[in-house]
Amino acid sequence: MKPVKVKNSVLAVASCTALALSLSACGGNSAKTAPKNAAGESTVRIMVGGLDKQIYLPVMLAQKLGYFKAQGINAVLSDEPAGVDAETDMLAGQQDAVVGFYDHNIDLQSKGKATQSVVQLLQAPGEVEMVRTDEAGSVKSPADFKGKKLGVTGLGSSTNFLTQYLEAKNGLKTSDATSVAVGAGSTFVAAMQNKQIDAGMTTEPTISILQQKGLAKPLVDMRTAAGAKAALGGTYPASCLYLTTGYIQKNPEVVQKLVDVFVGTLKWINTHSAAQIADKMPADYYAGVGKDTYTKALENEKGMYSPDGLMPGDGPQTVLNVLSSWDPTVKGHQVDLSKTYTNDYVKKAR
Repeated sequence: MKPVKVKNSVLAVASCTALALSLSACGGNSAKTAPKNAAGESTVRIMVGGLDKQIYLPVMLAQKLGYFKAQGINAVLSDEPAGVDAETDMLAGQQDAVVGFYDHNIDLQSKGKATQSVVQLLQAPGEVEMVRTDEAGSVKSPADFKGKKLGVTGLGSSTNFLTQYLEAKNGLKTSDATSVAVGAGSTFVAAMQNKQIDAGMTTEPTISILQQKGLAKPLVDMRTAAGAKAALGGTYPASCLYLTTGYIQKNPEVVQKLVDVFVGTLKWINTHSAAQIADKMPADYYAGVGKDTYTKALENEKGMYSPDGLMPGDGPQTVLNVLSSWDPTVKGHQVDLSKTYTNDYVKKAR
């Protein structure tokens, strides 16, 4: 299992990524034109904050359906369990694009970095705060997090953002609990099993594995739009494809093709059953939980996927409200939400 990292203050998040963030100019002016391979396809390096997570399923599905190739895109997919690390790699020029949560675009703008979401994949986070079974009797809501160790995928990740919000919403300071970076999948399960964390935020199929093993129970469920609104106060757009503004400006045709890929993939998801979708996934994606359980989990949360790729009208403001409630780099700062996303490419999608 990977070693875990602990933080006691949100200020540590900013310092952890400051060096990597400084490698990127504010406007992303160092972006280059996408190179072409021998077949004439535009090569795009895309890092995903956990390829085997159902919240990022559209990426692998698009590849399996052949949609990238059909658009003349040579998609080089990389896997990184924590979205914050994917974001850092893109800003450092090691990746061209990220499939991660939209909230990073707001957080980055407050740090002087210009990125944009160009197609929205989820209209709900698909996250669940799970409490360890032997702690369930005493932890009945986030108000009981004081003194607890809370698992997140990474420090500065979207799971970290949402956890901090649940604390603030329930009257706690960020220093009242300790965020522990435990990754996702097997490392998250091991952290729960070894009692390294008392509760933690994760996604499917990890949620189902924890329940199958009797290790944890759902505390706050954000796998549906209704659940997210109840927990977060509004529509919370989550997974999206985002890039630096500089890359978008230099590669508009490539960006349009990428958006075409994902809009087509979302339509495929919304016109096929969970079983048909699961059939397209690599077998190792459901090896730890079983295909039947994986399919059932997907069926239950299938409504989290965007029907069209457009940014929900109230989504950006909800995300800003969540971040502003606790994040010192966002709270009190002027954020131009219109620069954190665009619907232009989705509206032109074929």
